[in-house]
Amino acid sequence: MNTDLPSMDGPAPAAEPSAPACVMTFNVNDPSGAGGLAGDVATIAAMGAHPLSVITSILMRDTAEIFDHLPMDEEAVVEQARTILEDVSISGWKVGFLGSADTVAAVAEVLSDYTEVPLVAYMPDLSWLEEDQLQPYLEAYRELILPAAEILVGNRKTLCDLLLPDWDNERPPSPRELAVAAGERGTRYVLVTGIVLPSKGAQQQIDNVLASPQGALAGEKFERFDASFVGAGDTLSSALAALLAAGAELQAAVGEALTFLDQSLDAGFRPGMGNIVPDRFFWALPPTEGPSESPAGSDDSGGPDSTEPPQGVSRRVH
Repeated sequence: MNTDLPSMDGPAPAAEPSAPACVMTFNVNDPSGAGGLAGDVATIAAMGAHPLSVITSILMRDTAEIFDHLPMDEEAVVEQARTILEDVSISGWKVGFLGSADTVAAVAEVLSDYTEVPLVAYMPDLSWLEEDQLQPYLEAYRELILPAAEILVGNRKTLCDLLLPDWDNERPPSPRELAVAAGERGTRYVLVTGIVLPSKGAQQQIDNVLASPQGALAGEKFERFDASFVGAGDTLSSALAALLAAGAELQAAVGEALTFLDQSLDAGFRPGMGNIVPDRFFWALPPTEGPSESPAGSDDSGGPDSTEPPQGVSRRVH
């Protein structure tokens, strides 16, 4: 009998590293890289999660303005999502611009099979859409996406148009009033951005408030940048989706996401002749020689010279 068998006492194979939280994002393809899927992918990766991107529409735009869009066939959108969902377990959803009312319905059907996964819904400014496209889209969004959303993110004016289209008061609605309207549709929280506060001297501040129907829960005030940006809303909502997917508590996640956005804007850059694009990888850049100024002209806390991510947020550099 041959007893020269291979030894079983060799080194054990190294264990595979655990996968990061996976976040599926439904959004438009933005060729400028400022927002849409490009912004989602960059932000989710910067937050240490893994993006699963589903294209819903194609924008024709530059860094200054949107000219047109081409919605994807809703069956193709569903097929993209279902195929990867059969293979990968997800921990979070992000819904951006879905392209058409038909695609809203198709995406809502996918979401309905994973009700335990937190959904961050972002409503961008859609004033560029033709009225005959806009109104069916908003109505489908109210009826089908809002009931599934854990939190709705958007500028106060945009959320007012979505949630309170008949608002006729001279003052804008409060975050709580927006949260009440969202709550009537099934959304638990709203994160209202772009609330301009009364100026104090030369400084103008912008408030961002997390609210429920019971009232404001948290908020962060930032000095208003003297610059025009594109992609801020997708950055904020994607960062929030990644943090919730990783298990962060909502109020803490909102604070971290707002800090990440503020620092991304502070380190923003202008790739073309239009608006400034957030730099989602500001924390990974090597320090530069000597003083430098950010495009936004703010202080250097978290600017392009900073290599530290916001406190409490763990990220990987692959």
